[in-house]
Amino acid sequence: MSSPMVGSKERAASRSSFIPELQSMMFALGDARRPLQETAALMEDIVHSQLITLLHLASEAATLRGSRVISAEDIIFVMRRDKGKVARLLKYLQFRDYKSKLLKTLEDEEPQLESGGAQRRQRLAQDYLQWMDQTGELLALAEKSEPDPVKQERLERLERQTRNMDQAQYSEFCESRQLSFAKKASKFRDWLDCSSLELKPNTVAMEILSYLAYETVAQIVDLALLVRQEMTAKINAVSHVISASYIQYKPPHEVKKDPDSPEATPPSTPGSSHSTKSLSQGNGSLDGRARQRKRKKSCPVAAEPPSGALQSCHVREAIRRYNYRRMSAYGRHGMALFVC
Repeated sequence: MSSPMVGSKERAASRSSFIPELQSMMFALGDARRPLQETAALMEDIVHSQLITLLHLASEAATLRGSRVISAEDIIFVMRRDKGKVARLLKYLQFRDYKSKLLKTLEDEEPQLESGGAQRRQRLAQDYLQWMDQTGELLALAEKSEPDPVKQERLERLERQTRNMDQAQYSEFCESRQLSFAKKASKFRDWLDCSSLELKPNTVAMEILSYLAYETVAQIVDLALLVRQEMTAKINAVSHVISASYIQYKPPHEVKKDPDSPEATPPSTPGSSHSTKSLSQGNGSLDGRARQRKRKKSCPVAAEPPSGALQSCHVREAIRRYNYRRMSAYGRHGMALFVC
């Protein structure tokens, strides 16, 4: 599979684009009011690559169990190793069942008794987990009512962001918060090119894929914001060079926070600092200044855009750190998936 980092140059002309929607989603998740189009295009390539890989893995699982379609069971099977993500998915399916039941109640003039179909998504997932997981650990995730620390941290950050908004900005922010891939189901299916798949996802599977696509965007924005904050605090064109080859990591056992939390990402520490020597007096000072100017020109440090929006370098660094952490934890090779 080709890397999404170069996928923007090879993006198919016939593929639908979610760049405008992604810019609004990124704003609603903590980015600037006008996110950069280049960053949104890179985000689109990453999310698309992640979902296509997930579809292929789910298709293999569906083939093994003799199914003619990709269903929720196959996606859950791919995600089974990450209990946190499985727990969020189960809560999402529970919310979808509750929403469907509420809408049906509003449409009916007379209230009806609760039927088994009102909780079909949640029950389907729980029945499959009960069959697949003999230990009961995954099934117990659906019964937990503890708040999600990742979602809580994200909401607190957004609350702080909205404090300085005027009425027009807050209105635009609320509209952006309502955007999702699920609200453009037909475009989302064309974007994934589901018609070309041998095994096509069913309705519930498409709901899960749209949810996972939005969660992928949210997680990348979380990590990219942390990278930007770190780069802004440590950037110094003379004494530091922010480069992937200089970044060192803490051992995985030192990271004690939630693994999906942006704060759990190992911080970068410049491994080598170019300390400027004191300039000698007299004629030697000219040579020192010349060397200092040459060193400044050689530093690959990108200037922060005036808008304060996330740059593509922030997203790339976030992806690199996430790949490192996942490969250190699970011993995987290649690009790690945000959805499993």
